[in-house]
Amino acid sequence: MVLKKKAVNKEPTDVILDSIADGVFTVDRDWNITSFNRAAEKITGVSRRHAIGQKCFDVFRANICQTTCALRQSMKTGQEVIDFPVNILRGDGKTIPISISTAVLRDKKKKIIGGVETFRDLSAIEELRKKITGQYTFEDIISKNHEIKKIFDILPDIAQSDSTVLIEGPSGSGKELFARAIHNLSHRKQKPFVAVNCGALPDTLLESELFGYLQGAFTDAKKDKPGRFALARGGTILLDEIGDISPALQVKLLRVIEEREYEPLGATAPVKSDVRIIATTNKNLTRLVEEKTFREDLYYRINVVSMFLPPLSARREDIPLLTDHFIRVFNLAKGKRIEGVSPEVMDILMKHDFRGNVRELENIIEHAFVLCREGRIEVDYLPKELVRKYQSAGKAHSVKSSHKLKQAEANTIVEVLKRHNGNRTLTAKELGIDKSTLWRKLKKYRITSPE
Repeated sequence: MVLKKKAVNKEPTDVILDSIADGVFTVDRDWNITSFNRAAEKITGVSRRHAIGQKCFDVFRANICQTTCALRQSMKTGQEVIDFPVNILRGDGKTIPISISTAVLRDKKKKIIGGVETFRDLSAIEELRKKITGQYTFEDIISKNHEIKKIFDILPDIAQSDSTVLIEGPSGSGKELFARAIHNLSHRKQKPFVAVNCGALPDTLLESELFGYLQGAFTDAKKDKPGRFALARGGTILLDEIGDISPALQVKLLRVIEEREYEPLGATAPVKSDVRIIATTNKNLTRLVEEKTFREDLYYRINVVSMFLPPLSARREDIPLLTDHFIRVFNLAKGKRIEGVSPEVMDILMKHDFRGNVRELENIIEHAFVLCREGRIEVDYLPKELVRKYQSAGKAHSVKSSHKLKQAEANTIVEVLKRHNGNRTLTAKELGIDKSTLWRKLKKYRITSPE
């Protein structure tokens, strides 16, 4: 005799929820999960049996759970949240992008008894976006500029060479990003990446910062302090703004590069150095060498492999890409859902000279995020001095264009009048306007002509 397996009776609501492609879960007033559909299991990697009865933030591990929880916002205000982009941590430890919508659940007396959240897996859409924009990215660097893409092509080879690298370019152009990319692509990537701003410290402090010191080396040296070269052992050290170091310190740095050793302050014996050196500068080192303020031998030692990063004003095609990138970054960091910028804002950004380069663009977008709550960034959310600059320029251009149009109209009227020997009736007829209109324009432009 064959025993038939008894079918499990499901509530109609459960059947409906399990037929939906989007993940759905509900919670009570204490944030305990009360239902969890099949799509929610698939997207989160958490079984329904494990999820029900658990706190939602223990199961649905989103990057906004402890800060700007959308469901908490709905429960507090009674307002729905629609298509809010977040990242969640799946049960297998993988982070995936989703969009969520939330609403409150009420009983027959309109009293809030819990909340419901639906969510959609955006992994496929995100992968498609990456494929489309991937040709313009390298590590964390975003560009479609021809010169930058040429650097992209050779960056892996530079990274594997272990040679000293000099990166030149204006402040804010992304020199440190390229330095980190070189480190991340090298065989040293598992070891530290240590950055030192050579222009931010006076000579004496910079020397101890780079090479460290031993206890008793000077009055306040109570214990040994390892320098940045020691901290970067086996990895990469970035000497940022190397053009600002003094000639005396240049000599000591030259010895580190040539001899692969250095002496901490107070030491009686040198210490071996195993680091890759990447130097950056916003100055013209060739000119500094000619002016005898930067050692020629040190220049050639750090300039084994060199690259120049153009300013943002020379690669304006990157402005829309970078703007979209910063909007995505700040949406995640600040728990907002800004959709983009208005055409008027993009017009201003494309016209701006960006003396602060990529860093200045990032600051402008962050400023706009402070004022913009949702939707897209409009002109009113930009820094006032930026808006005044381009709105004034726009008005001046408009006035200038208007003046040219009026001058052209006046010149045309004069030419037609001359052709008809000052006859206003024939002139008005050729111009296709009424005689009274011609009279007003003659008066407006102060044109006098005999009949």
